[in-house]
Amino acid sequence: MSSQDISGVIAPVITPFRPDLSIDAEHSIAYCRWLLSQNCGLAVFGTNSEANSLALSERLDLLEKLVEAGIDPERMMPGTGCCSIVETAELTTRAVQLGCNAVLMLPPFYYKTVSDDGLFAAYAEVIERVGDERLKIYLYHIPPVAQVPISIGLTERLLKAYPGTVVGMKDSSGDWSNTQAMLEAFPELRMFVGSEAFLLAGMRAGGVGCISASANINPDGIDALYRNWQTDGADDLQESLNRIRQAMQSRPMIPALKAVAAHYTGHAGWSRVRPPLMALSDNETASLISELEKTGFKMAVYTKGTDY
Repeated sequence: MSSQDISGVIAPVITPFRPDLSIDAEHSIAYCRWLLSQNCGLAVFGTNSEANSLALSERLDLLEKLVEAGIDPERMMPGTGCCSIVETAELTTRAVQLGCNAVLMLPPFYYKTVSDDGLFAAYAEVIERVGDERLKIYLYHIPPVAQVPISIGLTERLLKAYPGTVVGMKDSSGDWSNTQAMLEAFPELRMFVGSEAFLLAGMRAGGVGCISASANINPDGIDALYRNWQTDGADDLQESLNRIRQAMQSRPMIPALKAVAAHYTGHAGWSRVRPPLMALSDNETASLISELEKTGFKMAVYTKGTDY
């Protein structure tokens, strides 16, 4: 699979922590193997990975450990966008050197109401600093969180200036009209929707898959829709996914994902999050699991010691 062909279901991989809140690399490796076994790609250091609560050194270290452990870098799209273009360039360079298929790149997101000229300059500076023709960038549009949108005008400039480098987008705006407008304006843009709630609509409009929080716990269910989106049963599959998604997003998403992983794997440590996030309480977790199971949800069994 070439970088241009990356598609399907990708998880912004949740990050396991030890009691001292350091990264549990052993569990991360096993969890990534499990996701791969479920036909799910890996967007380590995505929003739901708590990436912006991780130091650059931690991200570099974990990325190297994953590849050293045999995790296929061609099935990885690590998030490399930081507030600092220096850190973005360093992490992106290492991802390319390790053979990662592509990177998912936030715009610099600390300063708000910045111009498209400023954002273009930031992306251009990173691309020039990396200076590697193997680099493939997926723009990460998530204005509800970053509050720094990637406009149609900026996308057009980047595609024209860096064809073959800027190749796609993850649209986590939650606004289908934005996704549709991007797809209509740039048919060459490889579009991942940011929630499986938009997966069927995205595929019908020319998208290539989804990078979704829920893929951490329901990769096989989401993959079933991706593989069967042209069948008569696609709308029913979408409705089933929507019920599970609604249960999850009615809680704080990252603690909810980790609570579900802890429940089904039996590894209580999965529930740990880094402050300022807070883990779900026992009562909140029980309510979530009950609501999920009413939808028929069952998470495929993952255990640290299983050799996937």
